[in-house]
Amino acid sequence: MGVKNKKVNSRIKIKMRIRKSVNGTSARPRMTVFRSNKQINVQLVDNESGTTLVSASSRDKSIDEKGNKQEQAEKVGKLVAEKAKDAGIENVVFDRNGYLYHGRVKSLAEAARKGGLKF
Repeated sequence: MGVKNKKVNSRIKIKMRIRKSVNGTSARPRMTVFRSNKQINVQLVDNESGTTLVSASSRDKSIDEKGNKQEQAEKVGKLVAEKAKDAGIENVVFDRNGYLYHGRVKSLAEAARKGGLKF
């Protein structure tokens, strides 16, 4: 097993451990984060109906590509908070998706909180 497979497999184990307790409803959807090497995506998911209610990405046209990745994550957090407010969503459950609550994931979460989401 290569180093990359080991890293991915360990993240998947952590992700499954988190998902046992974190579940989204229509009243309180799950805010899940996906972080790649270049981009960051976030979705608000209703697990009961299996639908995505709101999504935002660093590839959206409204997000500048200027600045570092952490600043882009903050912009995505603000954007998802605005979209969630427009959809009438205030409370969410945060799913860090196996990533450490550090760096870009933390910046996105804090920006979403400043934008008005409660979790």
